[in-house]
Amino acid sequence: MNIAVHVRISGRVQGVCYRDWTVQQATVLGLNGWVRNCRNGTVEAVFIGNQEGVNDMCERCHEGPPNAAVTDVQVGKTGVPDVEGFKVRSSI
Repeated sequence: MNIAVHVRISGRVQGVCYRDWTVQQATVLGLNGWVRNCRNGTVEAVFIGNQEGVNDMCERCHEGPPNAAVTDVQVGKTGVPDVEGFKVRSSI
């Protein structure tokens, strides 16, 4: 059974390849969903998959890519959208 979470990552997470890193990590874990930059400087993502994979991805978000400096990761449950694959969405 798949679950879905909505995640907001704060800190130095834009301009450090955080979105590309997220796509790579989520793909390795077999997750569906999306990631995008937000005007307020955060990165927002939805991870969809099995409990173990989603939990693992949420933990990985605390580190991010080498040049990131994550200060906070907020995770909330969301409905399971019909999304196939993992993509970068347009910034909002």
